[in-house]
Amino acid sequence: MEIDTTGFKAKRLKLIDEVAQTREPLIITKRGKPVAKVVPFEEETPTSHFGFMAGTIEITGDIISPIGEEWSALTGDEDEFYEGLNAADGKGDHGK
Repeated sequence: MEIDTTGFKAKRLKLIDEVAQTREPLIITKRGKPVAKVVPFEEETPTSHFGFMAGTIEITGDIISPIGEEWSALTGDEDEFYEGLNAADGKGDHGK
């Protein structure tokens, strides 16, 4: 729907109600050129991030049972990564 500024000024309340009812935007023109657009108000529903990826993965196999590999933290295979760290005071030697 389109209307000039003079017509809009005279009928603005009725036109706003019509936009709300029909959900059709109203273009306001001045000297034949569009200058404004009245659109119906849309309630914004807050987006919840909880569960937004539900149903996007598929679990195949057993994810509960151990995989049969030793954990390197228990076997000592990665001890060199922890050299110089002092767990008792939380400082270590990284500040030297």
